[in-house]
Amino acid sequence: MASTTITKANYTFNRRKFTISFWIKRTGLGADGIINIYLNSNNYSVLEFNSSDQLIFKNRGNSTTNAEVVTDAKFRDTNGWYHIVLRVDTFDATSSNRVRLYVNGVQQTNLGTNTQPSQDGYMEIGQSTTHTIGAGVSGGYWDGCISHFHITDGYSYAPTEFGETDSTTGEWKIKTSPSVTYGSGGTFILKDGNSVTDQSGNSNNWTVATGTLTKTEDCPSNVFCTMNPLDNYYAGSTFSNGNTTVATATSPYTYNTATMGMSSGKYYWELKWLSVGSGNSAAGIISTVSTGTNDEAPTSTDAAVYKDDGVTRENGSNGTSIGAVSANDIVSFAYDADNNFLYFAKNGVWQNSGDPTSGANGTGGYDPGNTPANTTTGNYFPFFSDHNSGGGYSASFNFGNGYFGTTAVSSAGTNASGNGIFEYDVPTGYTALSTKGLNL
Repeated sequence: MASTTITKANYTFNRRKFTISFWIKRTGLGADGIINIYLNSNNYSVLEFNSSDQLIFKNRGNSTTNAEVVTDAKFRDTNGWYHIVLRVDTFDATSSNRVRLYVNGVQQTNLGTNTQPSQDGYMEIGQSTTHTIGAGVSGGYWDGCISHFHITDGYSYAPTEFGETDSTTGEWKIKTSPSVTYGSGGTFILKDGNSVTDQSGNSNNWTVATGTLTKTEDCPSNVFCTMNPLDNYYAGSTFSNGNTTVATATSPYTYNTATMGMSSGKYYWELKWLSVGSGNSAAGIISTVSTGTNDEAPTSTDAAVYKDDGVTRENGSNGTSIGAVSANDIVSFAYDADNNFLYFAKNGVWQNSGDPTSGANGTGGYDPGNTPANTTTGNYFPFFSDHNSGGGYSASFNFGNGYFGTTAVSSAGTNASGNGIFEYDVPTGYTALSTKGLNL
């Protein structure tokens, strides 16, 4: 919900005992507000990430900061989901139990600041006023995704009520329908994508106040690939729409990669080229992240490239010329990592007479070079590049979320794997680049 807020006016719940639980995926770093109530600079409650990416809960009432918990840990993963639980019980005789923060089921006990409220003390949050999700008190809007947002009124719950450890993988995973008591002021929203209708049974519905909520297939139980804002040191590109849209800077000759690599299996994704530059922007797969401002993807080895003028490149050399793209054309990519061929389609038509199902024959496919296992990283990554010092270009990826930026696919194609929503038919045997797809 980048720069999007949802609110509930005149909302009230127990100010001394409550639980807030939710799942989030960060798409940017720095100050990010999650939930707050703000009356003035001397009376507010806020749960947010600060400018150092530490998780913080702060309560200020009557000009006094009477509760403040700040983690030592810095949360900078922009690929995975975090489960956050704020557990408040000022009735508890043990001071350290009155405000507790948990991340992925683990209580945060290494704290840079740990100011606990007095016994039976009140928080500002919960009083009858407007509560806001998606902003902090200092103006930092939430930049990312939020799912399964719970508030329990009068009940202090451990994170094990909302998540659990997977017995096979050992990973912390979501409980989509937890058995908790919400109390009359409790709420459960964002259960199904962008729904702000309360699922707790209390009818404590919320309202979209600013911006637009966009539903995504990306969720705590199936994390989808996005473009990687952490691989942006040399490129200086701008990311938006949950890191699915990339706008390159005007001077570097380099590229941005995605968050997930492919070492085996068969994967499909799409890109809408928003602006083109007569061969000066390109997309495809590459085996390494950018290593300099003049690190051009089309000339790189271990890469297969579709340039916007229709010229292709494979392993640093020219391939065949195929259809040049115009603004808003959709290019499809099908990478067969088992046989090491990448196939390109333009607006649903496979170029170079390509057949992504041809296996070892690689009919119409492009060989990026070394097999994944023999590359430097052991993987190939989707990328988008700019190699024109006078221009800047942009594109929106659909890795299976069903959107190009904020625009939904016009009519979803067939997809036998059932993993992801795409504009065009997914070739037989291919799936979305996601945690579920990687484990098929």
